[in-house]
Amino acid sequence: MEAELWREVYRMLTEIARGQGPRRATFDDADIGGTYLWAVVHDRPVCWACRPRSWPIWWRRRRLPTPSTMSRRLRTESVQRLLRDVERGLLNRMPASCVRWIDAKPLPIGGSSQDGDAGYGRAAGCMAKGYKLHAIADRNQGFVTWTVRPMNVNAQKVAPELIAQLEDEGYLAGDGEYDGNALYDAAADRGVQLLAPRRRATRLGHKRHSPHRLRAVDLLSREFGVDLLRTRDAIDRMFGQLTNLGWGLKPLPNWVRTQLRVTLWVQGKMIFYHTYRLLKQKEVA
Repeated sequence: MEAELWREVYRMLTEIARGQGPRRATFDDADIGGTYLWAVVHDRPVCWACRPRSWPIWWRRRRLPTPSTMSRRLRTESVQRLLRDVERGLLNRMPASCVRWIDAKPLPIGGSSQDGDAGYGRAAGCMAKGYKLHAIADRNQGFVTWTVRPMNVNAQKVAPELIAQLEDEGYLAGDGEYDGNALYDAAADRGVQLLAPRRRATRLGHKRHSPHRLRAVDLLSREFGVDLLRTRDAIDRMFGQLTNLGWGLKPLPNWVRTQLRVTLWVQGKMIFYHTYRLLKQKEVA
């Protein structure tokens, strides 16, 4: 399965990159991205993918970049943009649905880690050090937008950034952590109606509230709104699928530290996740 996924992803890399890369460079961006994704799909460090014996026989005759070349080129905007374009191309193959969900998943690391970018904050029922994967998910497309932030960054500060990237109107369901007037207004600016249970069971009080929040309160008093809110459990199942597959997003390995490396690692896992979904849908069809 790993080789099948990688071949499909590498085909997209070469089609989108079309030989782009630094002038007079030995390796173009597709070579750098393909080598990195070969390491990601096998849960190995980049230096492992730079050794010929780590590849199938049919690939060993090709020249591979060195670990220092990989480290330098993965920091360039062109390679990072190429990986984002591949993921976006996978998402665009499926139509968007009218209901989406927003949530965050903790990515803890060891408490003794010297990672200066990691934060110490609330994880799943405990306090931990590490990062959080904040995402908006769609039943058809998968994770349509996401970002990685330190564990101590509040979800309400990250959500506007994710909501601003939505391109389709509809509903966005989240838990009580996303119940805030500013978020309702940010969602409305994108033509999206946010639905989140009230964090407090008391009355709204006398202060001014966003009209979009008041509309959400009214919707949640009806069966239609309650049914929409119940569907937000789907994003937990998608997080579960992302992490439970053999090549999925397992606990961050020791060589994945600092926010840039964590983001690139998650990017690779997302690319394979969406490729896996598309291949499965083709089998069903």
